[in-house]
Amino acid sequence: MEGMTLMEINAGDTAWVLVSAALVFLMTPGLAFFYGGMVRVKSVLNMMMMSAITIAVVTILWVVVGFSLTFTGDHGHVIGGFSAAGLKGLIAPEAVSGTIPTLAFVAFQLMFAIITPALISGAIADRATFRGWIAFVAGWTCLVYFPVAHSVWFLDDGKGGWIGDKLKAIDFAGGTAVHVNAGAAALALALVLGRRVGWRKDPMRPHSLPLVILGAGLLWFGWFGFNAGSALSAGTTAAVTFVNTQVATAAAVIGWLIVERIRHGKATTLGMASGAVAGLVAITPSCGAVTPVGAIILGVLAGAICAFAVSLKYKLGFDDSLDVVGVHLVGGLFGSLAIGFLGSAAAPSAVDGLFYGGGAGQLGRQALANLAVGVYSFVVAFGLGKLIDKTIGFRLTEDDEVTGVDQVEHAETAYDFLGASGLRGHNPLARATAIVQDAPAEEDTKEGANA
Repeated sequence: MEGMTLMEINAGDTAWVLVSAALVFLMTPGLAFFYGGMVRVKSVLNMMMMSAITIAVVTILWVVVGFSLTFTGDHGHVIGGFSAAGLKGLIAPEAVSGTIPTLAFVAFQLMFAIITPALISGAIADRATFRGWIAFVAGWTCLVYFPVAHSVWFLDDGKGGWIGDKLKAIDFAGGTAVHVNAGAAALALALVLGRRVGWRKDPMRPHSLPLVILGAGLLWFGWFGFNAGSALSAGTTAAVTFVNTQVATAAAVIGWLIVERIRHGKATTLGMASGAVAGLVAITPSCGAVTPVGAIILGVLAGAICAFAVSLKYKLGFDDSLDVVGVHLVGGLFGSLAIGFLGSAAAPSAVDGLFYGGGAGQLGRQALANLAVGVYSFVVAFGLGKLIDKTIGFRLTEDDEVTGVDQVEHAETAYDFLGASGLRGHNPLARATAIVQDAPAEEDTKEGANA
């Protein structure tokens, strides 16, 4: 965000940013479906709850201190100040940023702050306490997301964040600030919490591929707000980033499925959904820096690279439950580095990469920015995770994990196979179970179900 200047509000720009904010918000429920479908039956509600509670926690933090620390003032080029704490002064008509009300920008950036820690949850599926997750979200958001987002996106004529304003690394919509940031933290938490019971022995297959596809579709739809909305105006830049987002994602699906076909002989539904997300991740930092043809190249390579990367956890021995590291860390890093190769001065970011006659300078800037963010996020997440585990507890006990995190943490199950619609008496297995448990007679069960 460039310095707040008084300008006339443009209704079209304001409408686009507000709609984009709503689209980005939809990505978090989409992520809940995506992750929820990928886990086993006994964990689906907890997986969705981890995304839902992130919405609640981060929203409050953002209003109280988050926006102010991220986008007002600067201290050491790494963090802002408290001048807008509680959104002080930002509801006034004269609070304008560029051509939109500042509060519209507040809402838009809030949705980025929400989904970033939510992404991390996929790495620790099946085995984290709910209280531990809440504590981690609050701590990591304040200690990592706010300073990283400030460093990347607070632009103020050389007086802003060190990554975006001083180093001049490009991160149009969050490859560094969101995906590498979250991916590094996901790796740290996977190491802190350790492997799931039965990892590499039990199949642990997704319980609902339709939910996965629904989630991927919502993510793809919402991502147009994520990337094109980051233009903060309804103009050429938004159009270019919109098209690049679609093109790269489609190409990544093809890239992932080609690898699947070569390695396993089949193209899977899960692979298609994962390839789409990999493409969305990779194009995020570079959507304003490449041409549509460059986006095709980037997408195909991202899909293929991430398809190979998800298997690294087995070779390196860490249990990243839902492949957050392989898709978000690797995909975000690749997409950011790709700017140094595929960047074109014809695109809105106006930087030539190596393939367009530019030097290696931009590639070096991209590499340094991502290395710094990745290391910082990993170290803080690892330390914070250890602290939470030693104090209030982060890892479920083995018995609780085997029982199921939904039942242990929330006293609920996603699907009531025995009691649904009073059909217990018509299901031989359910009827046998009822007899063993000395359940009520069929007539009583029906009455209870319909009460």
